[in-house]
Amino acid sequence: MADPQATAAAVKGTIGRLGGGFMISREVKALCERTGLAPRAMYFRGRCGVLGEVDADVVLAATVFFPAEHVRENWEAGRSLPAGEAVELYTGACHDWGRRRLGGFAGAARLAELLEPVVHNADVLGAPIFAGWRRLPLPGDAPARVTQLMHLVRELRGGLHAVAVLAEGVTPLEATLLAAHDGTPLGLSAGEAVARFFEWPEPYPVPGPETAERRARSEELTDRLMAPAFSVLDEKEAAELVELVRLADRAG
Repeated sequence: MADPQATAAAVKGTIGRLGGGFMISREVKALCERTGLAPRAMYFRGRCGVLGEVDADVVLAATVFFPAEHVRENWEAGRSLPAGEAVELYTGACHDWGRRRLGGFAGAARLAELLEPVVHNADVLGAPIFAGWRRLPLPGDAPARVTQLMHLVRELRGGLHAVAVLAEGVTPLEATLLAAHDGTPLGLSAGEAVARFFEWPEPYPVPGPETAERRARSEELTDRLMAPAFSVLDEKEAAELVELVRLADRAG
């Protein structure tokens, strides 16, 4: 029998990178140039526009790991682009990045086949952005389809990770400072570098050993919360998924 928690843990880093890689891509940069939005304003409108034309506090509640002032500033700055249009454009950039990055990956169609039931088997509780993105149609071509599905799994984990971090009594800034960040497409390993990228104001606190232990427990809890989604796969399918994710990371 497959261990769904182990499967979730095995693929989280790579799916995090591939599912979020389009966010810092030349495709999104071109969107910013066409729409006149700054990159972070496009990020919040494109990623969180599935929530609708909501107040910035709703976006903060869903994204968790950014300073409140930064979320409000950029969400409001992006209002010149309607939420629905922003999502459509951002989804298109996701697809185009996937076609460029995974267009030559022979396992794209099979990986999409394995990820689709994982996405549909997942509960939306605690993952509002995932819930919004899951309502969007999937493209027909395999490279774009698998990229959107990996983004969906990334959003699911992001929502559940926020739940786990808060449940362990760790603040969003502490979690950012202590994170390994192997699941980000940013190429940033140091917590302070990521905190700076997320626009947290300095100086940063130095989390103690107890906070670090709670942060480690939140990661394990996230894996456990992800397990039900992956439980739809049998042992053979889970092993195939892990291998295809590894190969996708090496493609392109």
